[in-house]
Amino acid sequence: MVELKRIYWTRQALRLAMVGAAAWLIASAILALMPNASPMAVGEPATSSMAILRQMFDGVAAAVAIPGVVVVGLIIGAVVIRARDVRRRDPVRRFTRQQRREGMARAGGQCEMEAGFRRRCARPAEHGDHFYPWSKGGSTSLQNFVAACSRCNRAKGAKIPSPGQQEGLERRRRTYVSPQVAVVVGERRPLP
Repeated sequence: MVELKRIYWTRQALRLAMVGAAAWLIASAILALMPNASPMAVGEPATSSMAILRQMFDGVAAAVAIPGVVVVGLIIGAVVIRARDVRRRDPVRRFTRQQRREGMARAGGQCEMEAGFRRRCARPAEHGDHFYPWSKGGSTSLQNFVAACSRCNRAKGAKIPSPGQQEGLERRRRTYVSPQVAVVVGERRPLP
């Protein structure tokens, strides 16, 4: 669970840093394009339009240099993370019939996802979903299997569940799973 928390919060921090750096880059470019507050001195000759454009370009280039480097660094970090996710992918995408049977039996044929106010969804389970998404390196194992109705399965998509969602599912499982069965949810495949 600690690893999934770290992964979730790392991705959230990267997303937030990317938004902040992009806003910084755009604001720097806009502020560099704004005219200077100092008025032209009386008797100073008017400069050509090419010189004005060159000054504007130089000003924008100087203003966006640092935020641009930060954005490029964050993009490289995101590309590296995505490449590692692809390398982690389980070669088996679909759960076996045995895993489906065991997972659906564990859930009692009912969706295991949250319906709101920390309650379990009341709809019948139709899908066996990877709790930790397969596309992000989630393993195709019974520990990562979650029974889901089609609505909850579509709503979750390929998003990494938050630590609160993981704890909530484990808490709900304790109410309907026998004490001998593990309630731990989510498993990430190690790098090959």
